[in-house]
Amino acid sequence: MTFSGSDNTHSFHIPVMGTGFTIDSPLKIAKYGISSVVSLVDDTLIEQMRKFHSEKSGQPYTEIKRNEDDSRAKRITAYLNLLDILVKKQVVELQASPFEKGSEITRYYEMLPDNELKQSYKDMLAETEPKEKVRLQNILRKKAVPGSIDVNIMTKLDRDLYRGGEKLPPEYSDAISGLRGFARSTTESSIICSAGMNPRFYSNFAQFDNFYPDSDGNLKKKIVLKVSDYRSAFVQGKFLAKRGLWVSEYRIESGLNCGGHAFASQGYLMGPILDEFKSKKRELIDMLDTVYSKALAARGINIAKKHDDIRITVQGGIGTAGENDLMLNYYNIDGTGWGTPFLLVPEAVNIDKKHLDLLTEVDDEDVYLSDSSPIGIPFWNLRTSASEVARRKRIEDGKPGSQCPKGHINFNTEFTDIPICRSSRAYQKKKLEHLAEENLTPEQLSAIKESVLAKSCICHDLAGVATVESGIDENATPAICPGPNIVNFSGIATLEEMVDHIYGRISLMTNPERPNMFIKEIMIYIEYLKDEIDDYSLKLSTRTPDYFRVFKSNLLSGIENYSNLAEQFIEEQKTLFLDELKSFKEEIENIPILSAEVCIESGT
Repeated sequence: MTFSGSDNTHSFHIPVMGTGFTIDSPLKIAKYGISSVVSLVDDTLIEQMRKFHSEKSGQPYTEIKRNEDDSRAKRITAYLNLLDILVKKQVVELQASPFEKGSEITRYYEMLPDNELKQSYKDMLAETEPKEKVRLQNILRKKAVPGSIDVNIMTKLDRDLYRGGEKLPPEYSDAISGLRGFARSTTESSIICSAGMNPRFYSNFAQFDNFYPDSDGNLKKKIVLKVSDYRSAFVQGKFLAKRGLWVSEYRIESGLNCGGHAFASQGYLMGPILDEFKSKKRELIDMLDTVYSKALAARGINIAKKHDDIRITVQGGIGTAGENDLMLNYYNIDGTGWGTPFLLVPEAVNIDKKHLDLLTEVDDEDVYLSDSSPIGIPFWNLRTSASEVARRKRIEDGKPGSQCPKGHINFNTEFTDIPICRSSRAYQKKKLEHLAEENLTPEQLSAIKESVLAKSCICHDLAGVATVESGIDENATPAICPGPNIVNFSGIATLEEMVDHIYGRISLMTNPERPNMFIKEIMIYIEYLKDEIDDYSLKLSTRTPDYFRVFKSNLLSGIENYSNLAEQFIEEQKTLFLDELKSFKEEIENIPILSAEVCIESGT
C-alpha cells in the first residue's frame, strides 16, 4: 500500500538529535502524522537497531557485517526499508481502528492543530446521521497519513575510509555512502544536509534518479538544507540547481540557541535572518528555478508543471506556543522544529530513565556550551551525563581519552598519517606530550590542556541512550546534548501533552522567568563573544580585531531589528523586551575589543 504523506498534517517536526535519540522515532510517532529525522552517522548503531526491531516485529534479519563491501550503505538501506515497512503496517492498523476514545485513529486526529483536516474530523464528530457519519469516517481513514521518515547527514563528517592502510575511493566515504544508502531505500522522504556545503558530497546527488522529478514534477526523494542565513541558502541552492537538483526546504537553525552542535554565526541573530527570508523568498524561488529549469532541459527532463515552491522552516530555542505562532504568522514560516523539549517525551525519543530523571532537575549550570566535540564546533552538553562522568574519571585515573570504538570523527593528522580522532586516547597522549615541548605561557598551557581533555567520544556515546534502552549495551555511557531551553521544562510529558503545548492548548512551561527565545539567543552570543575575545587575548585564536568589530556590529544591528519587532508583543511583554534589548545594547557596546588588541601587541 502506498501512502501520500502531507507536509501540512502538523506544523512542526522533530529534528535530528544526536545519533541515538531519534534513531527510531519514526516507529514511535510517524503513524500520528509527525515527521522526524534519523541520523545516518553511526551505521554500527543502525545495524544494531535493525536487528533489535526486526526481532521485535518478526521481520527477517540477516546481519550485514562491517567488513562487507559497501557495508555502510547497505546497512542504511536495509534499516530505512525496515522502518518504511513497519510504519506502513502501523498506519494500516491505525486506519482500521475505531473512532472511539483512546483509539489510534482518535489520537491521530485529536493531536492535530486547528487546520482543515482537524475541522473535517470535528464535522464528523458533529454528524448525527449514521450513514453519513460512516462515510465521513472512511474519508478520514484515508487521510490519516504518516509523517516522513527523514534522514540527516552532516556533510562535513565525510571521513575517508582506509583498508589495510590504503585509502578507499571517495565513494566509500562516510557521507557519500550514507547518501547512497538513503537513495537506494524505499522511503519517499527527505535528506537533511547540515554542517555546511561539501561540493564533493553534493555532486553525488546527480547519480540517483530519485532526486529528479517525474513528468508531473514530483520528487520521490527530497533535498533539505539546514542553513544559517539567506546567502548560504542561495549559494548552496544554486550549486545544486545547476545540476538539476531542487532544494525543497531550507531549514534555518539558530547559530547557538539549539541542542547538540552549535554552528555560531558572526553575530547574526535569528530575527533579521528570518526577515530576509520573508522578504526574499519569492526572489529566491525565481532565481533558482531559472537555473534549475535550464539544467533539467540539458538532461532531457521535461515536466508538466513548474517546480516553483520552497518550504522555509525554523528551529532552535522555540519553547512556547506564542513563539511558535510568531514564526508561522509574523515571519510566514512554513513549519517549526522542536527538539530539546522532546527529550522529556520518552514516547517520542530514546532516553534512559537515569538521564530522563537528570533532565527534569537541570539548571543553567548543568547545561553548558562545551568544547566537547572533536570536530572543534561548540557543543551543548549535560555536565552530569554518564559520558561526562566517565570522561572525567579517565582523566583522574591518568588515562584520558577514549578507545575510539567507531572512528566516525577520525580527521586529525597532526601526529599520524592515517587520521585519528581528537577524543581518542592515542591523540590526547601525543598532544599532551607535545605541549610540554612548546614555548607556552602557563595561561596558554592551561587553556590548551583543558581544551584537549574536554573532547568526548560523542560519535559512540550519543548512541548510548538507544543501546541502553533497547538492552543492546546496558553498560553504555550516554552523552546528552540538550539545548539551553531544557531548563524551562521540568516534568516528563506524554506525546499528547507536548503536542498540546506546541499548539497552545496547554502549557508545560515551569520557569516563569524564562527569557524570550530571541533574548536568550542574544545572551548566549554575548557570552560566546567574550570567550572568543579571551582566547584571542591569550594568542589562542586566529580571529582578527575586524572579526570582533563585525560581530559586535551584527549583534547591535539585530537588536535594532528587534526593537521594531516589539510591537508584536502585548504591552507588559513589550516593555520587558525593550528594556532587555536596551541593557544588552549597552553591554555589547562596552565589550572591550581594543583592550584585547593592546594585550596582543604588548605580549601580556
